[in-house]
Order: sequence, then C-alpha cells, then structure tokens
Amino acid sequence: MMVVVTYDVNTETPAGRRRLRNVAKICMKYGQRVQNSVFECSVTPSDYLVLKHDLAAIVDETCDSLRYYNLGSRYSSKIEHYGVRRHVPIDEVMML
Repeated sequence: MMVVVTYDVNTETPAGRRRLRNVAKICMKYGQRVQNSVFECSVTPSDYLVLKHDLAAIVDETCDSLRYYNLGSRYSSKIEHYGVRRHVPIDEVMML
C-alpha cells in the first residue's frame, strides 16, 4: 500500500535539527522523498506499523507534527502531479 508521510519538525534547537535528520533517515528506509518534508512509502501493513512506531519514538509531540495519508494499494489514480518530477515512481522500473 502507498502511504504519504509528511512532517514538520521544530529546528530551533540542536535537538530539533537532530530529530529532523532522524525522521528523514527513517522515512528513506521505507520510501522516497518527493518534497522537502514529504515521503511516498510503499509498505506492507506490518511495515506501516513499524514506521509509525519508529517515527513516534523520535518526534516531540509538543512542537513537532507527523501526518500519514494512507492511499491504499490502488493509489495511482489518486495522485496528480504538475511540474518537474524529482523522483522515480515507486512502481516503475528503474534502469541504471
């Protein structure tokens, strides 16, 4: 299934900047960055639970924010894109 993860981490302190880096690292394990604080993640239901658990352990609920958009397994018709594409669609073949 496709899950879009968005986050806003307060970076006014060194601890906040560290949380921001850690959130991005965890999201990169499960998907690809499509905008600065937005990741598209193709995950299984169990991976989704682990992803949410790992991110919840990092963020500070008093000043940070996480949002999850579960697009399901038939997500291709739910995504529209305009402008420069900066990533490779997850379900397409990538040749190196």
